[in-house]
Amino acid sequence: MTKEIINSAEEKMNKTVAVLKKELTSMRAGRANPAMLDRIEAQYYGTMTPLNQLANISAPEPRILLIQPFDKTSIKDIEKAILVSDLGLNPSNDGMAIRLMIPELTEETRKNIVKNVKKAGEEAKVAVRAIRRDANDKFKALKKSNEITEDEIKKSEDTIQKKTDAFIKEIEKVVEVKEKEIMSV
Repeated sequence: MTKEIINSAEEKMNKTVAVLKKELTSMRAGRANPAMLDRIEAQYYGTMTPLNQLANISAPEPRILLIQPFDKTSIKDIEKAILVSDLGLNPSNDGMAIRLMIPELTEETRKNIVKNVKKAGEEAKVAVRAIRRDANDKFKALKKSNEITEDEIKKSEDTIQKKTDAFIKEIEKVVEVKEKEIMSV
């Protein structure tokens, strides 16, 4: 029973780290990355649709994103979605495709992005600790129902703590790598 709880907690912690990595890829790092547009949705025939389902997104040059809509009539909606997004980019539309110029990041902008990266990392750590707490609560519930002994609970809590520490180190490493990527000119 305790193995199931530990495996479930470990799986949730893995998912937390995966979500953090995905979130960090969509943060601007000074160079063009199609993943920057993953969070953006455009109005398409009355439905909010992710940009990557409406267009082919590529980075032909280090500072340019090229968005080629599958349906040319949706180009205005895609352009509008980019303008209202939090990316702060101005799309240029030639009627066939949209080009996004990714400007060089200023020192102040870099620091703000790093602040957001650290905040996302901290939220991931909090989520991992909450998973640990839930697992420990399940162990205590098993003890109350006399399904496992005190020693088994202690061993299980130690195991879950070691896994928590390992995932928190991994989160710190992911945040550190993204921070270096953003701060490098």
